[in-house]
Amino acid sequence: MSDSDGKKTLGVRGGGPRSGNVKQSFSHGRSKNVVVETKRKRVVVPKPGAAKPAAGGAGTAGASGAGGIQNAEMERRLKALQAAKAREAEEVATREADEKARVEERERRRAEQENKEREQRELEERAKAKAEAEERAKKEAEEHKARDAAEKAARAEPAQPRSNDARTVKPAAPVSRKREQEDDKRRAKTRGGEGENRRSGKLTVSQALGGGEGGRQRSMASMRRKQERARQKAMGESQEREKIVREVQVPEAIVVSELANRMAERVAEVVKSLMKMGMMVTQNQSIDADTAELIIEEFGHKIVRVSDADVEDVINEVEDAEADLKPRPPVITIMGHVDHGKTSLLDAIRQANVVSGEAGGITQHIGAYQVTAPDGSLLSFLDTPGHAAFTSMRARGAQVTDIVVLVVAADDSVMPQTIEAINHAKAAKVPMIVAINKCDKPDANPDIVRTELLQHEVIVEAMSGDVQDVEV
Repeated sequence: MSDSDGKKTLGVRGGGPRSGNVKQSFSHGRSKNVVVETKRKRVVVPKPGAAKPAAGGAGTAGASGAGGIQNAEMERRLKALQAAKAREAEEVATREADEKARVEERERRRAEQENKEREQRELEERAKAKAEAEERAKKEAEEHKARDAAEKAARAEPAQPRSNDARTVKPAAPVSRKREQEDDKRRAKTRGGEGENRRSGKLTVSQALGGGEGGRQRSMASMRRKQERARQKAMGESQEREKIVREVQVPEAIVVSELANRMAERVAEVVKSLMKMGMMVTQNQSIDADTAELIIEEFGHKIVRVSDADVEDVINEVEDAEADLKPRPPVITIMGHVDHGKTSLLDAIRQANVVSGEAGGITQHIGAYQVTAPDGSLLSFLDTPGHAAFTSMRARGAQVTDIVVLVVAADDSVMPQTIEAINHAKAAKVPMIVAINKCDKPDANPDIVRTELLQHEVIVEAMSGDVQDVEV
């Protein structure tokens, strides 16, 4: 007997992962081999003897409820659910009560607001009705007073006597008679049917005093016009307006509307006259002087021809002779930055104290003064404000001057309004004198002022320039 009887040959078991090849195809004829491994899971099968202990444990599981929950735990959970349901029901009831209370409060507030608005409207309507009643009563009283005055005037107006020579009056009355008849027809048409209407509303004082006619009464002005027409009719006065003859200046070409304005005539009448002459024009078109002359003569005015060459008569002025000329005082303008001592310097020249009367010691306006020189001649000085807000004043002062005195403080040097004064003087093309003021102060340095003036093309004589400078 050999040792291999009844025994298998030893080898490696195939319980590991199994491998295989899968061919994966792609588009355009491409393919790829993929290695796939499969692994089997080990399944444990219980032995037949292991089922006995499980049968014995069925008695202990009987004491538990469904899902292995104890009876006490089940009761506790039921009580918790019942309590949660009761609490939820209480919350729902509370919310409903709160919502009901809010709705009632909202309705109450709305009702109060509506009551307030209704009361306010009633008060406004009562006040409006009262004001209308007062206005109506006042108007009725005025109408009653006017009617009484008209009746008194009509009674006091003497009747116009008929003269025997009424046939000799000029025939200017038919126009007035025709106009009066048209007015009577128009008034009758306006008042027609008013008496037939049924009266509605309150009875006014004027209706009660007027006998219930209900028609409109004539005003005092209408009655005066009627009396005036009757008086003119009796006296035979002419109703035509007197024609005013004007001298109309006409240039070489003039617009139709301008021509009508110079003649004091209506534009439509001028256009109509031009159309009668065969010219279809509007009020904005121009016509020549000959056509304008015809129109002016048609309307009864006089024409005055003017041309652009008339301006040459004004240009050709006759020069004055030297013997007729008289000297005038030179105009000297004091300019510079604010608070550099312009007015104080001028006060020292004219021996006055104007700077004390200015608000804050700052000049607010242009001041003009005349000072008598030692030789008896007059000098006119203009004091200009130095604040930045008075630029236009300084520009006007520089345009009317003969010479500018530029005041610069030695302790403050060149400032923005100083530069502006230099520009004004250059624009006016007037000579300039630099007055370096406040040289007695400890921090004064006139050389710095002269140096900074070089930046603005102001070269003083001390630096080989042509501008004079004086230290004050």
